[in-house]
Amino acid sequence: MKKKTIPKTVPEYLARVPEPARTTLKKVRAVVRSVVPKGATEVISYGIPTFKYKGGLVAYAAFKDHCSFFPLGSQVLDQFKDELGEFRVSKGTLHFPLHEPLASALLRKIVRTRVRQNEERD
Repeated sequence: MKKKTIPKTVPEYLARVPEPARTTLKKVRAVVRSVVPKGATEVISYGIPTFKYKGGLVAYAAFKDHCSFFPLGSQVLDQFKDELGEFRVSKGTLHFPLHEPLASALLRKIVRTRVRQNEERD
């Protein structure tokens, strides 16, 4: 059995994701990029796109029947539980439909919270 190769770049990862998840993740990526500080980097970590800023910040991925957003700090989702009512949340992961990105305002708030957490920890 041939081993599946891990993508080396975020564009390579996104190119492998089938529609409609690819478009959904591109929207998530654009929102995250719009709010992360200039010093943030985008890498593939554990096989998925990850933003780093003073440590791991957030990551996202596509799966067979959903997309996931990983705030890389499980407590951050607790802070937004009232706004996450319609989404499935498991420890440190927010699941959402393949065809529907998270609301931009909510995503921005979560990312900004993670940035603050990493800055306070640094």
